Amino acid sequence: MKATRRAALRGAAAAGLATLAMPWIARAAAGSVVVIGAGFGGATAARYLKAASPALDVTLIERETSILTCPFSNGVIAGYNTMADITRSLDGVRAAGVRIVAGEAMAVDTAARSVRLADGTQLTYDRLVVSPGIELNHEALPGYSAAAAEILPHAWKAGPQTLLLRSQLEAMPDGGTFIVVAPANPFRCPPGPYERVSLVASYFKARKPKSKILVLDAKDAFSKQGLFQAAWESEFPGMITWISAKDGGKVEKVDAQARTVTSGFGTEKGDVINVIPPQRAGAIAVAAGLTAENGWCPVDPITFASTKAQNVHVVGDSSVAGAMPKSGSSANAQAKVAAAAIIANLEGRPPAMPALFNICYSLVNPNYGISVADVYQATPDKGIVPTPNAGGVSVARPTGQNERTLEALYAVAWYRNISADTWG
Repeated sequence: MKATRRAALRGAAAAGLATLAMPWIARAAAGSVVVIGAGFGGATAARYLKAASPALDVTLIERETSILTCPFSNGVIAGYNTMADITRSLDGVRAAGVRIVAGEAMAVDTAARSVRLADGTQLTYDRLVVSPGIELNHEALPGYSAAAAEILPHAWKAGPQTLLLRSQLEAMPDGGTFIVVAPANPFRCPPGPYERVSLVASYFKARKPKSKILVLDAKDAFSKQGLFQAAWESEFPGMITWISAKDGGKVEKVDAQARTVTSGFGTEKGDVINVIPPQRAGAIAVAAGLTAENGWCPVDPITFASTKAQNVHVVGDSSVAGAMPKSGSSANAQAKVAAAAIIANLEGRPPAMPALFNICYSLVNPNYGISVADVYQATPDKGIVPTPNAGGVSVARPTGQNERTLEALYAVAWYRNISADTWG
C-alpha cells in the first residue's frame, strides 16, 4: 500500500471515522430501539442512534457494569498493561441520553417485538440491534470445557481468564514451554493469537529467556503472517515454533489434568497451555433464532438487518459480514451503518449505500507495531467486499525501526479514539 494511502487511512482512524457513509445530522425519527450488548458494536449503535435522532427512545441492555475490551488485553497477559487500562465506563453512553438497563437478555420474541431479561423484565421495541459478541464453542474441541478452561485458559473474553493466564505465565519456570492452540476461521480478532504469542515472547525475552513457545494452528495461514514471522525471527530467534494445519498443527483433543494437547504433530505437554477454542455467535443470537447452520448471523450487507427476523439488526462479531474481520473496528463501523439504516427506515427513506472501514493494529512489543487496514464496499449481489487498492498491511521492510515504533504509537492512539467514539 502506498505511503499516502496509509497516511490517509491512519488519519481516518485517528479521527474516529470508522465508517464513511453517515451524515450525522440530528433528525426526529419516532419510535424505540433496544440494543443488546454494550461492546464496540452495541454502544456505538446506541450513541449514534441517539445522536442522529434525540427524540428516539434508545435502550441499551448490558449485564456488566463496565466493559473490558479485548484490544490491549494481550498486553495485560504479557504484563505491559493493567485491567484498568482496558476497562471502559458506560457513563458516556448514559450521558448521551441512552437508557441503560442492567441485566441479561435471555429471549427475543420477534413477532411481539419484545426482549425478556433474566429477571423477567420485558422490553418492547420498534427495532432491535443485537451485538452480543461471541460464544466459545468448548464442545467443538474434545476434552475442552468451561471447567478445563480453569486449567488451560482461553483468555479470549477479557476478564478473570486474562488474569489467570497472566498468573500462570508468571509462575512458569524459565525454560518452560508455553503452548498456544489457535482455532480455524472464523473467530474473533484474527491476528489476536499471534499478537499474544509476540507479547508473551517479549516478556519471556526479558524475564524467562530460556522458555519456548509452540503454536499449534488449525489453519495454514494467518493474518499478517509475514510481518509476525519476520518479527519473531528478528526479535525472538529460536523461541517460537509455529505448526500449520497441513503439517499436523490442528489440535484433535486436550487433556487438562495431564496438561497435554494432541494433534497430528503428536502429543505435547506444556507448562502453560492457552487453548483458544472454536467460536460462534453470542447465546442470545442463537436463542432468538438469528443464526444459520454455521453458527453465525446472516445479515443484509447494506443495512445489517437480519435475514432471519424482521426489524432486527445484527452487528459485530456475531454477524456474517463478508470480507470484514471480526474486530472492534469492524463492529464500530457496522453499528454506524445499522444505525443509519434504522433512522432511514423509521423516516420512510431508503438506506444509503455504505462504505465500511477496518483497521487492526498488533504489537510485537510495546515499541513495535504492525497493522492491516481495508475499506469495503457493500452491494446487494456481492455482499461486503474489499475496495480495490484501498488497503494493505505495514511495509514488510521499513527503512528503520522508527516506522515500527510509530505504528505502536498509532495503536495506542487508535484505541483511545475508538474508545471515545464508542463509549464517549
